[in-house]
Amino acid sequence: MMIFRNLTSENITLDLATKCRRSALSKIAVKIGRGTGLDDRVILRGIWRRERRGSTAIGRGVAVPHALLRSISSPVIWFTRLAPRIDFNSPDLDPVDLVFTLLWPSSEARTFLPGLSQLFRLVRVPLIREQLRLARFPDEVMAIVQSDTWRINEISGTNAARNMAVR
Repeated sequence: MMIFRNLTSENITLDLATKCRRSALSKIAVKIGRGTGLDDRVILRGIWRRERRGSTAIGRGVAVPHALLRSISSPVIWFTRLAPRIDFNSPDLDPVDLVFTLLWPSSEARTFLPGLSQLFRLVRVPLIREQLRLARFPDEVMAIVQSDTWRINEISGTNAARNMAVR
């Protein structure tokens, strides 16, 4: 499954200003709610429930807040670049600026981990993270995640997977 097929330029927010993790997640939930018609309180409750069990920051300035929801029938992916970076209780202590939020239908829970794995393969490539930080428009972000750069990098064995803290 190609997780990024559900990412559109409308699901991309660049340079969202926020001061803390709670505020960031709340603002992201509101944006997702407006963009999808889902109740932003349900979204925030779901991602915050997961966040309380442990930070979804995975290192290198990346966080992947996520939730399994009964109220959706297909996955939702939303990309947010924060400005400035914020503390997300990351394992490497780096502040976070790249946030991929995933909402997954609980009825499709068995496909969640493969989708999450695909996202992790993308963000562990240093060049991809750098390009996402420099993108000026949502269409540029779309081109980055749909490019073959990260797949080629993974196949060639030159990626930084061994250096990426993933939990």
